[in-house]
Amino acid sequence: MAKGKGKSRRRIPDWQQRVKDGELDDAAPQRQSVTARAVKIPAHRLEAPEDNLDDLPKATGMVVGFFPGGVIVRHEGGELLCGIAKTFRAPENTTPLAVGDQATVALTQHADGESDDKVRADGFVIAREPRETLLARPQPTSGKHQDLYKTETFRKVIVANMDRLLIVVSLRQPKLRRGLIDRFLIAAQRGELEPLLVINKVDLARPDDKLLEELTARDIGIHLCSATTGEGLAELTEHLKGSTCVLAGPSGVGKSTLINAIVPGAEVQTRKVRSKDQRGRHTTSAASVYNLPGGGLIVDTPGIRELGMDLTAQELPWYFPEFEPFVADCRFNDCTHSHEPNCAVIAAFENGQLDPRRFESYLRILETL
Repeated sequence: MAKGKGKSRRRIPDWQQRVKDGELDDAAPQRQSVTARAVKIPAHRLEAPEDNLDDLPKATGMVVGFFPGGVIVRHEGGELLCGIAKTFRAPENTTPLAVGDQATVALTQHADGESDDKVRADGFVIAREPRETLLARPQPTSGKHQDLYKTETFRKVIVANMDRLLIVVSLRQPKLRRGLIDRFLIAAQRGELEPLLVINKVDLARPDDKLLEELTARDIGIHLCSATTGEGLAELTEHLKGSTCVLAGPSGVGKSTLINAIVPGAEVQTRKVRSKDQRGRHTTSAASVYNLPGGGLIVDTPGIRELGMDLTAQELPWYFPEFEPFVADCRFNDCTHSHEPNCAVIAAFENGQLDPRRFESYLRILETL
């Protein structure tokens, strides 16, 4: 026997002597320390509703929110707190579930007949319908979590299945960024959403005729309003009636204030822009769904300062239709219109045939791809 020190040297011989003397007939029962009080299994885990999902009644509804480990699904009978079934499978490289998704839920049947018990899930999401439209962007990743061997980009879906994208901007507090408008227009086109530019805070500054002419040339509807004074809100509410739409734009332009102005009883928290740099502060942390008066839905989303593009450098010129008359005269078929010799698009820019702001916006987006 290996030698030990102190109590460790006497532990085994002492135990063997106690068994020999009859003090311990069986050591195993004496060593059990786990009691019923020490092990607590939640009741909803004991029910094991995921074992027989096929036999449960089904319901279809729209995802309207999230909570740790599950989603909130709204259907004709109310809202359901749903877990995610282990059998649920979603396409790879995209957000599995997003606000606006149409999900199929297997409804659980509680033994006590109470379906409003917050401890137990009302159902489990087992499938979702294909998305007809979406607002998405590449998932931003830091160098710490970036997979060097993964070439496919993960698409973060902000909202799905909406009709319109309301691009909310302002001329002051914060100032207008034309490049960000261009990015949202591309995101709307890629997601098959109808874009509408909402210029808020016109009580602080109104766009001049030159700016309106420039924005109108981009084939987008424009609506001027002020969520503070109420100017233009009645027309905007009437225009949105019966449709499903999502608000998007940089922080501080007044998206949440706009929701409070057109949706009675919304009471969305708002914050003022920072006086130091006139930039917005994040107030909305997740997409939130509100019912529009007269029918329809509107979704408020967190402010976006930079909107990444999930497209290639070869695809980008497609979203600048003013390039089309000149592309055929470029020397190279795969011309990026940034540095190549004998580029007809660059020549058109130098000759004043293209809007300088649009061409500069194109180059800035191209640098990020």
